[in-house]
Amino acid sequence: MKKISFLLMLFIFTFSACVPTSGDTTVSYPSYPSYPNSSGDTMPANENFAPMPEDAGFTRGEVYVEATQLLTLESFPLQFMLNLKGNLPTPCYQLRIAVSPPDAENKVNVEVYSIADPDQACVQVLAPFEVNYALGSFPTGMYGLWVNGVKVADFQS
Repeated sequence: MKKISFLLMLFIFTFSACVPTSGDTTVSYPSYPSYPNSSGDTMPANENFAPMPEDAGFTRGEVYVEATQLLTLESFPLQFMLNLKGNLPTPCYQLRIAVSPPDAENKVNVEVYSIADPDQACVQVLAPFEVNYALGSFPTGMYGLWVNGVKVADFQS
């Protein structure tokens, strides 16, 4: 009987520690850090990542693209969107995406790179990103999509 009482008390004590009190009702999860852009604000989700004339004064850097996906939107005419996941060299770098029109072989070349202020001190840690970039529509035909010199998809418009 003593053994059963001891086990029952141990069971109650162990599981009572797992029950939240009235003040512990909110759970905080770690969030992705926000990365500043040139104005010091966090980067909005729909920011235009196209190259700009003022980029000439910045240092050009790499982008470590880990995943690409071509999305086809259900519209008429068909619209295409490029989903990119990867890392910037540091949180101080800003993403740039340059899309060239289809060439004679119907290749759509996308150049993904980053820029940063050379005078800005920054923590040396990779900055993850995920972006949906609208490619728009294309005339009827078969196309190849290339990102930084690597073929990622064939698609029909």
